[in-house]
Order: sequence, then C-alpha cells, then structure tokens
Amino acid sequence: MVKNRTYYQAIGKEPVVAKNGMAATSHPIATEVAIEIMKAGGNAMDAAVAACAVQCVVEPQSTGIGGDCFAIFSPLGSTNYIAYNGSGRTPAAAEPSWYRAQGITNITERSAHAVTIPGSIDAWDRLIRDHGRMKLTEILQPAIKLAKSGYKIFKRVGRDFKRANNYIDPLSNAGKVFMPNGVLPEVGEIHRQPLLANTLDMIASVGREGFYQGKVAEDLVTYLRSLGGLHTLKDFNSASGNYITPISVEFKGYEVHQCPPNGQGIIALMLLKIMERFKNNNMSPLDPEHVHREIEACKLAYHYRDAYLADPDHTEVPVNEMLSESTITRLFQAIGDKAIKSLSEYELPNHQDTVYITVVDKERNCASFINTLFMPFGSSLMEPNSGVLLHNRGCGFSMKSGHPNEIAGGKRPLHTIIPAMLSKNGQTIMPFGVMGGAYQAFGHLQLLSRLFNYNYDIQQAMDIPRFFPNPVTGEIEIEEGFNSELIKKIEMRGHKVVLSPSPIGGSQAIWIDYKNGTLIGGSDPRKDGCAQGY
Repeated sequence: MVKNRTYYQAIGKEPVVAKNGMAATSHPIATEVAIEIMKAGGNAMDAAVAACAVQCVVEPQSTGIGGDCFAIFSPLGSTNYIAYNGSGRTPAAAEPSWYRAQGITNITERSAHAVTIPGSIDAWDRLIRDHGRMKLTEILQPAIKLAKSGYKIFKRVGRDFKRANNYIDPLSNAGKVFMPNGVLPEVGEIHRQPLLANTLDMIASVGREGFYQGKVAEDLVTYLRSLGGLHTLKDFNSASGNYITPISVEFKGYEVHQCPPNGQGIIALMLLKIMERFKNNNMSPLDPEHVHREIEACKLAYHYRDAYLADPDHTEVPVNEMLSESTITRLFQAIGDKAIKSLSEYELPNHQDTVYITVVDKERNCASFINTLFMPFGSSLMEPNSGVLLHNRGCGFSMKSGHPNEIAGGKRPLHTIIPAMLSKNGQTIMPFGVMGGAYQAFGHLQLLSRLFNYNYDIQQAMDIPRFFPNPVTGEIEIEEGFNSELIKKIEMRGHKVVLSPSPIGGSQAIWIDYKNGTLIGGSDPRKDGCAQGY
C-alpha cells in the first residue's frame, strides 16, 4: 500500500518493495537471516523462527528463549489462520492460598514467582514441525553461531542497555554474562553468550525436549527452587502451548484478526471499533480533538482489559460482550470534551520489552510472530549452566482475591503481546504487529488509523510521533515532535502530558499487493531493524 508522500524529502526512509519474499524485524541481522532462510528453501514460518532465535541472542534485553511467544500463520495468503498461544503457565503449586500464607501480596519483578514456565521453545518446535519446511536444527544454526562467535551491539540495543543498567547486578549470573567488565557492552562492542549457544545447540539436536526435559530443565528447576520458586520437573515436562482460533472485527472495509485472550488483542479490536464511530473531518492524526479522543478511548478500553482479561481456561472472558455493539456504543458515548477522571487504578506493572517479526514468502505464506521477556532482561534471573535468561510474565497476575486474573496453579497471566493480520475478501493483506508491552493494543489502533484515515504509506504510519495514555501513571506520554500548542490544548482538556523517557513502541508490517505481485514493507525507526526483500 504505497501512497505518494506530500514531499519527497520528508525525513525518514521509504517503504521497501520486493517481489519474492520479505521480512521485517527490529534488528538488521534478524532480517538478513530471515531472507537467507527463505532463499535456502524455507517458508515464512521457518524464517520467522530463525529471525526470532537470532533476536534472542542479539537483543537479550527484549527477548529470549526463556520467554513466551504468540504467532499467527496464513497458509498461502488465505484467511484459514493458524494461531498459537505459546504463553507459559504457573507451576501447579502456585495457588493463591500459598502466597497469602507466605505474606506475599504482589509478584515482584525479580522474583522466581514471576517466572511462569517459558513457552517460546514449545511454540517454535510445534510451529516448525507442523507448518515449516526446514528442520529446527537448520533454523537455529545462525543464532548458535552468533551466540558462540559473537555479535555487534547495535545502537538501539546499546541505548536500551544503558537504560537497563540497574536491572542487572554485576555479581549475578546474568551480570557475569552481560557485564564481564562490570558494565553492559557499549555500541559497537562484540559480545558472546557461549552457554546459551550450547543450550540452543541442544534444542537444535533434540527439539523441545532439550529444553523441557533432561539437564536444561533439571538445572532450571533447581535454580528456581533455590530462589523460592514452586517449579517442578513435572511442570516443565508437561508444558505446552495450544492452537487457538483468532477473533476479528471489521475496520474501514478490512478485517482485523487478533489472538483471543489471555492476550490483549481484543482491546485493540475494541479501540478500532470505538474510534471508527467518530467522523474524521479531515483532521490530522495529531489534531488536538483526535488526540483527545484516542486518549479517552484508550482509557476506557484498558479499563475493560484490567477488569476482565485473564486465562480463558480458568475463567470466562466475555469476548462477545466486549466486542458487542452495545458495549462499543456505551464507550463511544462516554467520550466527551474533557478527560475522564473516575476510572479505577491500574494494577499491572509498567515498562515491557519484546520483539515483533513479520515475514511473507514467495508463495505468500505469512507469519505474524512475537516473542517476549516482558521487562528489560526479563526477571534478570539467569540459570548459570544453560545461560537461559528467564522472563517475568508472572508480574501480570493480580493478587486480588476473586479477580479473573488472580494467580493460580497452571494458569497463564494477562499477556500484552499480540501478533495480528489484516485481510480483505478472503486474502491476507498485511501481517503486522507493534512492540511495547501495554502500548501494543493502542499501537495497533494508531498504526491502522494512520494508514486508513490519513492515507499514510506503511512507513509514514510508523514514523509519525506517538503518544500513549500510560495506564500505570495516568499520564499522557508523548514523543519528541509535538508542538507546544498541541500540548497546551491537550492539557486544557484535563490531561497531564509528559515527555516519554524513551521512544514509544516499535512496529513492523508487510503489505501484499496482489495486483502488482509485490510486497511493501515498513520497519519502525525507533529500533535498529529494517524491512528487506528479494
């Protein structure tokens, strides 16, 4: 979907156009590897997993094999979507009564209790066996080589390292790997993870059993239990994600497809339906009226998220009611000229990290793929023998008795990561996704709105300055690029505006132009990555 820019010398890169295959990731090495995999005969799923494995090495602050994964796969560009929920469950013993007896009132970021059984490796293994063309052993080789031989620290990764310096103790297991000289590596330095290379090699040799059974699993359980965790070998041996049926709504003549709860994709759909009710009136996406409306819609939809979103295996999530015309109408009508002040407090933690990958191959198989550690460097807990850095998705649980998202044994937490697909007339038009933890659902709204309401091209829709109503602080975080008059008008409506401490989110997308037989890709300038095709 290429639209003419208003002036050719606009700051920012142009969309990438290719014929055969394309990949877009947040790291250039991952994008390059995805292209190499497709050229070697792999399909979009093979390329996505290979790219993800690479990012688990070269972007360790954002993702890792000790994290979780969600994916949507479109075979041959059809809407017969295959979606996978690779989010991990708590140990079976993680019952609310146990935590209360221990006096634990919240799951802290660096606690073993924040570590659910990682779901990434299960997801990779299952998706490659069922929908890939290559073997996992081939797909993991680039990541193994990088972990063993070394990789350069790119600019955004280096910046993230500096901001996350306090997350890792130099004397900890993770510190020994990531801070060999007492500080995190600088931009341009070469870094290695030989222990992780060995673990990846084990997984490449025997598949998921190399992670969930045998020595790696035994070491992970021993380590977590030494920190007070309730994890057992049985929890690891029985770990498994599951195939799921996507949910969708129509927006601007297209169908937007998301993974169902426990992910927050339903919130993105609610936001799209609320904002579709407003007339555009030729506004700019940074018009004060439009900004105010998006802020209010976000606050209302995220209130529903925090009240209802949970593991559907443990509690009924009212998906149909949340997307119903009556609910959308009620929320639309609640948006007035001033900021809403009466919503309840947000319970979940702030500042999350992840990576999003999209790939389309020559046959137009499409992969929308996302992998996460949650916060920078996850829990910062690293098992010393395997080099596996563990996530802290368990922070997403509520400790409130009776809450749908209350922690319990064998339960998955509310999850922020949401791969997505856009379709029309039974064909996939654009696999896409947005990074940035809680921002992701709101980010889907902003990306699609800027594409379809304002005729931006796929790259412009990512480049434009972003804002986000932070549900933790209640503040409206803005990126640089907002003029003082806009800020003043937003504040006059009752919003507290602050400069975001870091770029807001990231994104990747690939548009399929069936008429011309081409692929058009964009990759967020807030990250190191790129879109590349052949």
